[in-house]
Amino acid sequence: MIIDINNLLRDNIKKLTPYSSARDEFKGEASVLLDANENAFGSPLPHPYNRYPDPLQQQLKSKISAIKGVPTNHIFLGNGSDEAIDLLFRAFCRPGIDNVLLVPPTYGMYEVSANINDVAIKKVNLTTDFQLNLDAMAEAIDEYTKLIFICSPNNPTGNSIHRKDIETVIAHFNGLVVIDEAYINFAKQKSFIQELTEYNNLVVLQTLSKAWGLAALRIGMAFSSAEIIQVFNKIKPPYNINEASQQLALEALEKVDQVNAWIKETVAERDQLADKLLALSFVQLVYPSDANFILVRVTEPKVIYQYLVDRGIIVRDRSSVIRCEGCLRITIGTPEENRQLLEALTDYWV
Repeated sequence: MIIDINNLLRDNIKKLTPYSSARDEFKGEASVLLDANENAFGSPLPHPYNRYPDPLQQQLKSKISAIKGVPTNHIFLGNGSDEAIDLLFRAFCRPGIDNVLLVPPTYGMYEVSANINDVAIKKVNLTTDFQLNLDAMAEAIDEYTKLIFICSPNNPTGNSIHRKDIETVIAHFNGLVVIDEAYINFAKQKSFIQELTEYNNLVVLQTLSKAWGLAALRIGMAFSSAEIIQVFNKIKPPYNINEASQQLALEALEKVDQVNAWIKETVAERDQLADKLLALSFVQLVYPSDANFILVRVTEPKVIYQYLVDRGIIVRDRSSVIRCEGCLRITIGTPEENRQLLEALTDYWV
């Protein structure tokens, strides 16, 4: 499906003249840089952090391009995926007029960003097995619906959304479909990145925070059509990814084998932890997971949560979230951390 992206853009964004930084205006090599009002004497650190970073992160994008198989002009890098989410609202949703469709339970930042940008929210709950309710979604969409957010594997439930259902949404929706794949490295399902050539209304979000272990660097990735990436670059802050994060990410991306080994171990630990939790009498259900966490239904979620907190073990209480009543979300830790968790929970029931 090919749609006219310009028909979705806010008028003020179409007319916007983006900020032009010193590093945007000058291309090439130079030995004397007197254009950006930087400290010419250097920085008090070993690396020359006195210079502004590449505003388009070309070196880092080239490395990601080689790993993901996506051309650099189809890649946007943000200060976490949250920046890309916010830019989608600011570029395509008119405050007080347009709306977005969410499918709870899901990642909470979509709703927060909508509220910050004064964009109305329509909600269609996932089914009881945490899949899309396609009929209800079709009924909820109107002429002002600009974005649909689908998290797969989903947070906080951990399951992947049926691929054919997502394809149905993308093929029949005249707005943008945003697939958040923060946990895709832990799943058997293939990324929707491979569908970018088929749909210019598709935006795929990924991150270096989860499987890559770089949460502190705050680097999120958005993959989409070149025209949507151009919109992101037009309205983002000029230097949204700092030099330290860019350089450390480049170093980390050389260590694919280490990350793959961690992914394999995490999946194995996830399956073992699920089995052992099911042996505890107060555990009612462990939902299937394609992520690096599991959703566990227990008899007394708030009591058990506080019990673990008192022992220095922090999980996430999701018992107040729609469709997650009675549930705790547990991130998969190291073998030793998982052992401590199981030991504490075993003692809880004694």
